[in-house]
Amino acid sequence: MNDTQVMKNPLGTAPVGALLRKFAIPSIIAMMVGALYNIVDQFFIGQSIGELGNAATNVAFPLNTSCTAIALLLGIGSAAAFNLNMGRGNREKAIYYIGNAATLLFGFGLILCLVTEIFLEPMLVFFGSPEEVLGYAIEYVRITAIGFPFIILSNGGTHLVRADGSPRYSMLCNLSGAVINTILDPIFIFGLDMGMSGAALATILGQIFAGLMVMQYLRHFKAGKLTAGHLRPQKEIAGYAMGLGLAPFLNQMAMMVVQVVMNNSLTWYGAQSIYGESIPLACSGIINKVGFLFFSFCIGIAQGMQPISSFNYGARQYDRVKKVLKLSLLSGSVICIIAFTLFQLFPRQIIGLFGDGSELYFAFAERYFRIYLFFTFVNNLQPLSSTFFTSIGMPGKGTFLSLTRQILFLLPLIVIFPLLLGIDGIMYAGPIADFFAAVIAAAMLWNQVQKMGKEATA
Repeated sequence: MNDTQVMKNPLGTAPVGALLRKFAIPSIIAMMVGALYNIVDQFFIGQSIGELGNAATNVAFPLNTSCTAIALLLGIGSAAAFNLNMGRGNREKAIYYIGNAATLLFGFGLILCLVTEIFLEPMLVFFGSPEEVLGYAIEYVRITAIGFPFIILSNGGTHLVRADGSPRYSMLCNLSGAVINTILDPIFIFGLDMGMSGAALATILGQIFAGLMVMQYLRHFKAGKLTAGHLRPQKEIAGYAMGLGLAPFLNQMAMMVVQVVMNNSLTWYGAQSIYGESIPLACSGIINKVGFLFFSFCIGIAQGMQPISSFNYGARQYDRVKKVLKLSLLSGSVICIIAFTLFQLFPRQIIGLFGDGSELYFAFAERYFRIYLFFTFVNNLQPLSSTFFTSIGMPGKGTFLSLTRQILFLLPLIVIFPLLLGIDGIMYAGPIADFFAAVIAAAMLWNQVQKMGKEATA
């Protein structure tokens, strides 16, 4: 390791707190903007179409999750590989991770678009769409699928931009797309009376603009000029990056699997309850997206930590690694406690923002909010620990932690609990999964911190 190269890079010398603010705040805003894409549509669709429209966006949500999964696989993985190599002084090799990621992000988006358009109706039925919701879901997804290459490029590419030391531009990429979506939604939905199609069209126009901004930045990448050779996928480069990005990818895919199982469970057990099929499906969709809006803070902090921990771990500056981890945990905990308080005290007011409904609709939503999101105050531990282990080149641990909540705990519980408790079992599965995932994450983080302390004194 070349000490001069470390001293020249602010990731290795600037105050850790200032660095975390510099990288985390734009990351948080970018993540919130990504969450707002769906929430803005949900808000205007709820006001225009109502309960069935809200249910339709929930049915379509697994496809959005798939886009995010691919973006994180290549975006976070390549960003971590880039920063690790820069920290070790391998600048020439580091650039290849950026070029390969850009090509594969857009290419995978094209593939997902084609698969979705070809198998759209059976796919949405598989995702849990009731008959009365299916038409709305098809109308919405047939258009939004066109934007998949751009949403994957913009979401994944912002990690590459941030890794290059431009967190503000990374934030602006997502922010610009969300602003366009927010402005066009009411124009298309209400002004032009386009309904679900209008919401979908507004979404993809924002995504295309954000994707083009990422392309423009990559043409002037600060760490080095991207050539055709950098853009040509290489097995070794792509494989290593995907290995580092596997943890967040599997976490998102696990979320998708859970979402599909949950949608089908909500429809099935809802039909056997006083609520019917559509109320649980619509309420769950809104609550999950509101929960993800809060979760964006936690993920944004974790992503802001990533380049700092990656570079300093590669440079063997373990005290700086431990400091940024501690600050990230503290910041995430404050956000989680605030979110927990809001979810417990104001669930009816929050759900009311997304349109009117029957008293039965609001009664279910209030109970779902308070029970399912009860352990919100510890929810920062799992995403932060997963990102941390990935950022320091330990994708195996990161992958395991990414799967604990969704696959190890939540998926079995939403299958077993409703057999005993009916639709209430789905609500209680959430907090139990959150608690045990947080315990495991805390234990693994503590163990790693102890190991770094021993390595620093060796």
